[in-house]
Amino acid sequence: MAAFPWWAVPSHLNPCSYRMGPKTNRPFSGQRKEQNQSLEKYFDNFFIFKRVSENKETFQSVSPFLVKKAVVGTLGEVTSVRKLCSGDLLIEVKSRKQAQQIIKLEPLATIPVTVSAHTSLNSSKGVITCGELFNVSIEEITDEFKGEGVTHVRRIFIRRAGQLLLTKHLILTFQTPTLPDSVKAGYIKLAVRPFIPNPLRCFKCQRFGHSQTNCRGNCARCAEQGHISQQCTEQEKCVNCSGDHTSFSRFCPRWKQEKEIKAVKTKEQISYPEAKRKLLVQTPKSGFSP
Repeated sequence: MAAFPWWAVPSHLNPCSYRMGPKTNRPFSGQRKEQNQSLEKYFDNFFIFKRVSENKETFQSVSPFLVKKAVVGTLGEVTSVRKLCSGDLLIEVKSRKQAQQIIKLEPLATIPVTVSAHTSLNSSKGVITCGELFNVSIEEITDEFKGEGVTHVRRIFIRRAGQLLLTKHLILTFQTPTLPDSVKAGYIKLAVRPFIPNPLRCFKCQRFGHSQTNCRGNCARCAEQGHISQQCTEQEKCVNCSGDHTSFSRFCPRWKQEKEIKAVKTKEQISYPEAKRKLLVQTPKSGFSP
C-alpha cells in the first residue's frame, strides 16, 4: 500500500483509528462544560411587580423612597426601577442571582406582590441570511444555535404566483434584551440584523394599530362596510389614506409610515407611542397624527 498521511487513510485501514470497546458519540467533557457555561450567562433581566390588593391599589400610592429601600434591601442595587402607566413596577436586574431571587419574592417590604418576567423585554428578534442553511431543518438550526442564546427559529417565506416559497432568511429569537452583532453557524460568521415586524392591520376595519377583535368591518378593497373584499368589484380605495389602492397595499404611504415607526421602536427599544412621536418630530409633514 502506498504511503499516505494518517488522516488520509480510510478508517478501516488506519491503525490510529482503532479503539477498545464500543464506539461512543459523547462529546468531550470540555465541550459539555463550555456549552453549559454559555447557556448559564442567559437570564431574564426585566420583571413586573404587581400589587395584590382587594381595592385594586397600585404602586401609584406607594412612596418611591419606600420602594427604593425595599428593592435595595432585598436584592441589592439593581439596574433600574420604573413605574408603568398601569401603576406596576418594572425592575431590571443586574445578575442571574438577582433574577433567581426576584422571582421568588412575595411581599416587597410589607406590600403583597406578584412577580413575573416581562413578556417581551427579555427577548429580541434578529434576521440572518445564509444560503448554506437553506436545506437544513429548522430543528437542527435551533439546536445548533442554543449556545448562542437562540430559543426559536423561523424561516421567512415569500409568495410568488400564489405559492409560498422558502428563502435563505431566518428569524432568530434570542433570550436577551439586545441582539448580538453576529452568530456562528458552524464555521460561518453571520451578521444579525434587527427584525422589523410588519405593521399590525385589523382585517375588519383595515386600519393599523389593532386587531380585528371587537371591531367593525371595512372592505379591504373599497373601504366601505357591509361586505368582504373577496366579493367586492368596486373601485379601489384605502381606508387609511383614501388613496386609489387597497388597504393592504404596501405602496400605501400610511403603511410605509407604520413600518418606519416599527423600525424606530425596534432599533431604539422604546414604546410604540414614543416611536410615533419621535418620527412625527423628525418628519412633521408626514400627515399622521401623534
